Amino acid sequence: MHSHHNALGLASSLKPVQPVTLLRPHAARRAARFFVEKFPGRSLYAVKANPSPDLLQLLWESGVTHYDVASIAEVRLVAAMLPEATICFMHPVKAEEAIEEAYFTHGVRTFSLDTIEELEKIVRVTRGAADLNLCVRIRVSSDHSKLSLASKFGADPAEVKELLFAARQAADALGICFHVGSQAMTPAAYAEAMARVRAAIVEASVTVDIVDVGGGFPSSYPGMEPPPLEAYFEVIHNAFESLPISYSAELWCEPGRALCAEYASLLVRVERRRGDELYINDGAYGALFDAAHIGWRFPVKLVRETTSNARDLAFSFYGPTCDDLDHMAGPFMLPADVQVGDYIEIGMLGAYGCAMRTAFNGFGADMKVVAEDEPMATLYGAERREVARNNVVKL
Repeated sequence: MHSHHNALGLASSLKPVQPVTLLRPHAARRAARFFVEKFPGRSLYAVKANPSPDLLQLLWESGVTHYDVASIAEVRLVAAMLPEATICFMHPVKAEEAIEEAYFTHGVRTFSLDTIEELEKIVRVTRGAADLNLCVRIRVSSDHSKLSLASKFGADPAEVKELLFAARQAADALGICFHVGSQAMTPAAYAEAMARVRAAIVEASVTVDIVDVGGGFPSSYPGMEPPPLEAYFEVIHNAFESLPISYSAELWCEPGRALCAEYASLLVRVERRRGDELYINDGAYGALFDAAHIGWRFPVKLVRETTSNARDLAFSFYGPTCDDLDHMAGPFMLPADVQVGDYIEIGMLGAYGCAMRTAFNGFGADMKVVAEDEPMATLYGAERREVARNNVVKL
């Protein structure tokens, strides 16, 4: 097994033509242990954030036993990879065939829903099963989050009472779930959502067995420095303890980004420079989908043997395809003397970056290595700081 001291050593020795994904299993293990040990309930990994089999395995080994899936393909993946895992089908709109296979073939018992029609579908397809955990998804605000998830799913407040009452009749365990949006920047997002949960329980007068606060737990990016995750956990715990629920009720969450963002970064090469625009060999149809389509700013650093003393300049990126949409506006702050042939490391791409890759225009191949250095930023160290990246990278 070849090894290099850092990403610079990798770039210098291999001079890769294609993008290289640097994987940091230790970072994902650290994040998983943090949630398992400190979240005051059960953590379900949201598989959509990064469905890599290697990642699923290491999360399992780190104590994550429950997995939030959104499709029958994700059900099959987790069932095949982790046969002892508990799978929760948390997409509120599912095909009948997907429900049937999930329940009868893969042993899935937990399903989410946000309409009477979906409830009736689940009951019908599972043939009136008496062992269902049914989680009613209510609509909450995404005002405190960088990416809204408030428009597509979630029962309207006027419908929640009837839906909770009907679900209670069909469920062995009744749950309420919500999603505050991706990258929630304050614990207040969860406090406000839990207030809506309280109101729904009181209005419907039902016994609730599960409260699932969903995802939205943040990671650190340029211009997005969230409070410590412990602050989120404390707010959620206090709100949960004050709810009028069953004494044995369970508290769940569904972290995706927070468990895997630090898992991967990307090494790209500059193929052309045009003023403050850099043409690189990955982009909107690869790992940088979020940078292109929702303006996400990822941390970047110049990977060069000789340290640059040039001042930082705000750059934008173009990806390798022939599409004008393959553009990442940034700004990405790099030394002003960056040039063709230089390598750039783009950090915090473990969430969604790996999952969104396509092979459009033939630019789909990438090499993967395992890195033992630290991610470009972390929420899980003893100090919240940017960390040095100078340890060993193993091929």
